[in-house]
Order: sequence, then C-alpha cells, then structure tokens
Amino acid sequence: MNGEQRRVLDLLNEDCRIPLEKMASMLGMDTRELAGIIDGLERERVILCYRPVVNWDKAERNLVEAMIEVKVTPQRDFGFDAVAKRINSFEEVRSLYLMSGAYDLLIQVAAPTLKELAQFVSERLSPLETVTGTSTSFVLKRYKQDGVVFDQPDADGRLTVSP
Repeated sequence: MNGEQRRVLDLLNEDCRIPLEKMASMLGMDTRELAGIIDGLERERVILCYRPVVNWDKAERNLVEAMIEVKVTPQRDFGFDAVAKRINSFEEVRSLYLMSGAYDLLIQVAAPTLKELAQFVSERLSPLETVTGTSTSFVLKRYKQDGVVFDQPDADGRLTVSP
C-alpha cells in the first residue's frame, strides 16, 4: 500500500461522507484519480463498507449489548480460524477478535433482550466443543466509539463577553 492510498483511507475513516470533489482538493488530487484509488481499495477488499457511528441511546433502540471473552481450544491444522468462522455464523455476533492475554477471543454481541442474549451464551456459544470458558460483560453506556465521543456538547461559536 502506498502513501496516497493511506491518506485516502485516513480521510475516509475520519468522515466517509466528504464529497469526492472536496476530498480530492484536500488531498491535492484529481477527482478521477481519487475515484480510481477508492475503487481499487474496494476491489481489493481493503474498504469493506461505509457506516455511520450512531448514538443508539438517542435513537431509543432497545438492544442489549455485551462483550464476551472466550477461551477456546484451537483446532488442529486450522488454529483459531475454524473456531472463529463457526462463531461468526451466529447472528448475534457483531464483532469478533483474536486476542492476546487470558482469553483467546473477544466477541461483541447484541440481542433484543437480556434473556435472548443469555440464551445465546448458554445454549449456543458455551456448548461449542472448542469453547472452554466465557466471561460476559454487559455494555451499560457508550462513551466513545471509533474515535467519536458521545454526548459531547456542541461547540458554541460565540465569543465570551465578560462585564
């Protein structure tokens, strides 16, 4: 990956809604050149999708989220990849990471109710033959996600006037 591609990715990661013309100007590129770089990154699956960061608390969506640390026994000749592929197939799984430390995998999950999330852990995840232990922590409040701070007051552009 070259420097131009990295600059494009950095800018898209900051705000993927910047119009192509403005982005090209910010990067000192021609619009067609920028579009070609983005198309190439999409074809190579470097860019997988474009998504907003949503404050679901303000959207009043009722959803229970949790982080689950999972200890697993890796499968012979496949390591953790086969286990991860199986866990990825569950619709409750939002994100899945191979980790260093006390646990092997970190799973971000979501379900409509606490009961459904508990059933997922007890009836679908824990019984997997490779899973040897889990530790579930529920998300109580989100303060920051993907570099975006939640509940940050809007900047007041007025000058301070003191008597």
